[in-house]
Amino acid sequence: MPADQPARKSRPIAIVVLFVLLAVAIAIVINAARNWNAAAAARKLKNPVLPTADALATGKQIYGEHCRSCHGEKGDGKGEKAAELSVAPGDFTDARVMSRRTDGELFWQVTRGRLPMPAFEDKLTDQERWQLVDYLRTFARKSPSAGSAPASAFTSVLQARQRLP
Repeated sequence: MPADQPARKSRPIAIVVLFVLLAVAIAIVINAARNWNAAAAARKLKNPVLPTADALATGKQIYGEHCRSCHGEKGDGKGEKAAELSVAPGDFTDARVMSRRTDGELFWQVTRGRLPMPAFEDKLTDQERWQLVDYLRTFARKSPSAGSAPASAFTSVLQARQRLP
């Protein structure tokens, strides 16, 4: 029996193992991507919290406590901890991207989280998560003339809600 006989027998096993590992890795990546996309039911959720000045102020406070360090003061994904993360934080200032996301999707993402972002289902009430969604919407709608006044943010968020499905 030649010396390379055992190597020939283990080669097909190694190839099968490699393909199995590759298939598992692909399944994990697909599952992770699919899990972050809000389910159809979540997309249809309607925000029960009007973006009043009080709701936006509460949302701003929540953002400051739980989101600002990664997503940044301006909501642009450039917080002081952003560079340390394995995944870049979302940029809420991109009006094009934010206009495609429903309040229900944002609520679902805040609720469920995804590493490195924690889930907030057990940390914030439903109302607080909806208030946070209202506040997140203000980042994409700020203009030089609007500033950060809650009243103009309220108007902008209401107008955006009317355009969403």
